[in-house]
Amino acid sequence: MTTVANHLPTTELQAIDAAHHMHPFTTGKEINENGARIITSAKGVWLKDSEGQEILDGMAGLWCVNIGYGRPEIADVAARQMRELPFYNTFFQTSHVPALMLAKKLAELAPGDLNHVFFANGGSDANDTNIRMVRTYWAEKDQPERDVIISRWNGYHGSTIGGASLGGMKGMHAQGGLPIPGIEFIDEPNWWAEGGDQTPEEFGLARARQLEEKIKEIGPEKVAAFIGEPIQGAGGVIIPPATYWPEIQRICDKYGILLIADEVICGFGRTGNWFGSQTMGIKPDIMTVAKGLSAGYVPIGASIVSDEIAKVIGDTEFNHGYTYSGHPVACAVALENLRILEEENVLEHVRNVAGPHLKKRWEELAEHPLVGEARVEGLMGSIALTPDKATRAPFAADAGTVGYICRERCFANNIVMRHVGDRMVIAPPLVITCEEIDIFVDRARKSLDECLEKIRADGIFKAA
Repeated sequence: MTTVANHLPTTELQAIDAAHHMHPFTTGKEINENGARIITSAKGVWLKDSEGQEILDGMAGLWCVNIGYGRPEIADVAARQMRELPFYNTFFQTSHVPALMLAKKLAELAPGDLNHVFFANGGSDANDTNIRMVRTYWAEKDQPERDVIISRWNGYHGSTIGGASLGGMKGMHAQGGLPIPGIEFIDEPNWWAEGGDQTPEEFGLARARQLEEKIKEIGPEKVAAFIGEPIQGAGGVIIPPATYWPEIQRICDKYGILLIADEVICGFGRTGNWFGSQTMGIKPDIMTVAKGLSAGYVPIGASIVSDEIAKVIGDTEFNHGYTYSGHPVACAVALENLRILEEENVLEHVRNVAGPHLKKRWEELAEHPLVGEARVEGLMGSIALTPDKATRAPFAADAGTVGYICRERCFANNIVMRHVGDRMVIAPPLVITCEEIDIFVDRARKSLDECLEKIRADGIFKAA
């Protein structure tokens, strides 16, 4: 039997990693010089590295391990499915029980008339599916000129060519000839960084109304859809003002364009509801899901679509699909994950226990000299780092310099907190306890103290 050698010395594991492993979103030279942190095991909300350090994971892996690490039920289900039917495709008028039962379950959980599921391998390729699906939908309705999809700067919708084109990350667009044609952008609803003298309510309306301005600029007859995350995740956990999403919904309804909610991060309990769309009170025509669908235990994603779209697409041959669409093992694992979320009342835990406690403790960090705001929705949160709370000023140093220093102090204090520019973000497993939240916030405060001490010593605690 093949075994993975976790027992090797850390330096040897790091050398193998440097010699052969290309990391995503990483400067290879930098990680190879410093050496990767090697994670060897995990349980609940805790990771263990090759040096035996126990680390509280404030990012649920990568926004996904919602039920926590080390659930034996998931492993048992995966093994049983592998023995029974390890793989079969869903092409050529064929189906299998795990795929059809998961599709049925998702239709039950999804709001409104989102009753149909097209499976993918993750969020990126599910969003690729969405591009082709909405354009095919309009073409089948004899409106092929409606092929423009409007997105937002600093939104994130994956890193495939299609997904990265939909996303508004300019650093990603700088590589590989992106975005593809037919993608347009409006500004994000980030009041802290861009709100100026407007109130959050005024700003939310103004940013939403950019959608209507962009539709008029392009021509309503050419616009197919608008895509957005209910709460921007990789962009910095940007929680929009309360006025934003109702106005977006009104504009989509007025012009008859499809609304795609990217629920890859917000879905399956992250905001205290099954989907962020429910938290924000919107009615999407398509929802993109992944990550929390299987709690990250195996790769799976999907587009959950309305009755209307499914009917129109179903009247033609949709020339699209993936070898592993609806993989039986992935579907079986996802079904078990959803069972755990329901039977263990995990969403109620987020709404009534962990979420309120995190909000209370997290907002205490706003008192720190380095923190301008501390925001939380459910179990996703962020803090904005600033040298001047009153003016919400950025640092004079290059964007992300202070955030990176803070992230490194977090690693040193055995917590995982991610930085997005000079914004620190968290999304811990949904099963985190109040006691573990207290440990996390106490270590976060210590990390902020150490970051502040360093940037003062380096002379960069000053406004641009």
